[in-house]
Amino acid sequence: MPSNIMTNNTADISNGYLGRLGRLASRLLSRRERGPIDSLSAMNGFVSTRAAYIAQKTLYGYLKTRIGTRYPKVVEDEAFVESVNIAKMNVFAACVSDLAVYAVGRALRDADLPDRERQMIALECFDRAFAANAVEVTSVFDPNEPRADFLLRMDGTDWVHGAYQRENFNRSPSALVRWAPIAPELKKFDAEIVENSVKFAWNEVRLDYERRLDAQSVAADVLANARSTT
Repeated sequence: MPSNIMTNNTADISNGYLGRLGRLASRLLSRRERGPIDSLSAMNGFVSTRAAYIAQKTLYGYLKTRIGTRYPKVVEDEAFVESVNIAKMNVFAACVSDLAVYAVGRALRDADLPDRERQMIALECFDRAFAANAVEVTSVFDPNEPRADFLLRMDGTDWVHGAYQRENFNRSPSALVRWAPIAPELKKFDAEIVENSVKFAWNEVRLDYERRLDAQSVAADVLANARSTT
């Protein structure tokens, strides 16, 4: 994610952060990466790119579907572009929140670790996703706010069972409905369909994670890092 996250290009909003990173993630998915997720670094990278991919796919997909043939004209409106920029950052934050909890919960499901350790690893995963995409504090988006929400979320997370259930993916669907720059009178008809589309989009990501995850190696990396810092 470039430092100028709030793109000023009104000709094509998909040239912004999530457009570029989403296309990168799409290429990664199209090549069907088969390398194992066997370390904290690999897990963090997976969360970062897949969260961006889902945010880009679902937000722009909803906008183009709802706006239809008027889309090229609408994206020339500066106020609309600013609203999209706000939406994409908030949807991305929700996607990172959902996927970070899931990825850590699933990878460390059988590890002999206290919940506090899982929370710290999930927070590191969350922070690295934002750092990798160079999210900046702006007048309309402060990443410290979703980070604070994430900390509260982890306090109520059931790391033994709940963290890696599909029901855990509940922030991203509601965030898309809340932040997408679509008129409220239209959203009320779209909400269920839009939320279900986000939930469905996560299926491929979870399957890919399950196929590639080497949970024992990730747990071993966690323990190795813990020893190196003591």
